[in-house]
Amino acid sequence: MDAAAPGPFPLRGIRVVVTAGGTREPIDPVRFLGNRSSGKMGNALAAACREAGAAVELITAALPPPAAPEVSVTQVETAAEMQRAVWTGLDRADVLLMAAAVADYRPRRVAAHKLKKSADELTLELVPTVDILESLREHPRRTRVLVVGFAAETDDLLANAADKLRRKGLDLIVLNDVGAPGVGMGSDDNAVTVLDPHGVVLTVQRSPKPEVARRLVGLVVERLARRHAV
Repeated sequence: MDAAAPGPFPLRGIRVVVTAGGTREPIDPVRFLGNRSSGKMGNALAAACREAGAAVELITAALPPPAAPEVSVTQVETAAEMQRAVWTGLDRADVLLMAAAVADYRPRRVAAHKLKKSADELTLELVPTVDILESLREHPRRTRVLVVGFAAETDDLLANAADKLRRKGLDLIVLNDVGAPGVGMGSDDNAVTVLDPHGVVLTVQRSPKPEVARRLVGLVVERLARRHAV
């Protein structure tokens, strides 16, 4: 990894992987388990990184994928597919921005044919999906990559985000209160608090997601410069 370049393109020479959207876990050929993530925050991050001069790979579960100029797009659907794409991307990355909302559970069995509606109750047995961030502890390049996780929370915000940062061994975590009006999943605006292992390092009040993305990219540039200076 080269040091982040000064001037108008501070991420020139830096390779960034961004994940976006909510993964979908199939129930049958037409139904799935998912969440409300639109992919807007991840898309904005990919665009902001590209504006800063980075080579960007966007791994997205959002439909349809964005038409982002000069951004390499990998389309995925499930948590397992996203994990494989992230692991491959990390082989050549300096930064991972894990903005995707990855489903926590998947059906144990996927029906080969569409399940027919009946008067009977339908019970789905769910099992945990792969924990992508946790799995990165085993990746041979993990210590050379700046890993930024995201925490979408509705209660005990700072405590839950700090716990996730610690458990998953992240460098930074971006917390947003998805229960707050106007900044939840699918909104055009966001408001975030960023933590590192020592506490809060950045707060961005409600702003359009592209502006939030630029502020986050500025923090990434700062952290990369700090790593290079060590």
